[in-house]
Amino acid sequence: MSRLLPGTRALRTLEAAARHLNFTRAADELGLTPAAVSHQIKEIEDQLGIVLFTRTSRTIRLTAAGTVLFEASIDALDLLGRAVSRARKLTRGTTLLKVTLDAQFASKWLMRRVDDFRRHQPNIELRFDIAYEVRDFDLDDVDVGIRFGVGKYPGLRAHRLFDNIIIPVCSPGLLTSGPPLREPRDLFNHTLAHIEWARQGVTWPNWRMWMAAAGINDFDDSRTIVFRNSTDAVQAAIEGNAVALADFAMVANDLSEGRLVQPFELGLRVGAEFAYFLVYPESTADDPRIVAFREWILEEVARTRT
Repeated sequence: MSRLLPGTRALRTLEAAARHLNFTRAADELGLTPAAVSHQIKEIEDQLGIVLFTRTSRTIRLTAAGTVLFEASIDALDLLGRAVSRARKLTRGTTLLKVTLDAQFASKWLMRRVDDFRRHQPNIELRFDIAYEVRDFDLDDVDVGIRFGVGKYPGLRAHRLFDNIIIPVCSPGLLTSGPPLREPRDLFNHTLAHIEWARQGVTWPNWRMWMAAAGINDFDDSRTIVFRNSTDAVQAAIEGNAVALADFAMVANDLSEGRLVQPFELGLRVGAEFAYFLVYPESTADDPRIVAFREWILEEVARTRT
């Protein structure tokens, strides 16, 4: 019977072709040619003696039998992926800890403190997965994560790290040599930068919102620069090209080390439910590596707040 079952590669091809209902798009995803995808599907059909797709000159459709195997291939690939992830974690030993986080948190906060963790925990080797995509602890080879969200993740334990207070920042040079910044309306004479982000009815503070909080209701935001991520906005401020709205926790080091200054005290809070969270599976909460990392990062967060 096992000789009648398609291999993993064939199942991936079947799953992609059935999901897209298009051999060309499946081929692009798999790094194959459309002809190769069509050939693999035909091999599966011949091997099983089952027609999986009905084909016309322009479209393909799953047959009833094809739908059954498509749904089974999803389950099989998911189960195998989770088993591979567990196997990798078992074979890499007890000294390695893999942390997944986004590029902004990595560059602006965590990486500056990694040497301190290594001094305190020389027997734990940290490795990082830098990605904005949310990783699956069952499927991906990671142990802990730092996520921006609301902290409600089924099966995961979450520790709130930072509330997000958005403040204006600029370079010291811009403050001393550019048009004066004595009151908020003086910002009209500068290039202003912010990011654009909204989720679940919450909008990341922008310059129009900051000006309104400062009592300015005639602000024209047509000359503001909108960046896709905060790292680019902060870099524009460091280089003296703009006054940027930035998350205080992410620029705390730049402020304390003199790369940035805060021209006005007014800050806006992102929706109270949103924050950065340290997360990891409930099932591994007592892992000594995770316990050590958790205790260390929460202490560092407390220092940043003060």
